[in-house]
Amino acid sequence: MTQAIVEHVNITVSDPQKTAEMLCKLFDWKIRWHGTAMNGEGITYHIGSESSYVAVYSGHNKNQASEVNYDTVGGLNHIGVLVDDLDATEQRVIEEGFTPKSHADYEPGRRFYFFDHDNIEFEVVSYP
Repeated sequence: MTQAIVEHVNITVSDPQKTAEMLCKLFDWKIRWHGTAMNGEGITYHIGSESSYVAVYSGHNKNQASEVNYDTVGGLNHIGVLVDDLDATEQRVIEEGFTPKSHADYEPGRRFYFFDHDNIEFEVVSYP
């Protein structure tokens, strides 16, 4: 291996199945695996491609999501997803009921952001 890559990220969500289905619709990903989570508590879904994925987890303690806060050390700011067709993906985001925002076009590509039902921010980007 000549370069390290991010193989997966793991986030806590309110409803792993709902989030998994959303990610599959928006990004044409597949559910790679799902089952009982850590210590037999909760459930986890792995959604993505053969080379990388997002793990979504929910345990028995379902705390409400807090405000997004870029000042929190160790906080998740957003998840960046690279797509081939930004406009088609944005249309799917809208059809899922989310609101694209902060559209920008600067090196190395075009992008927009949206928040999902758990207030997790996604950056969707496409390179020319």
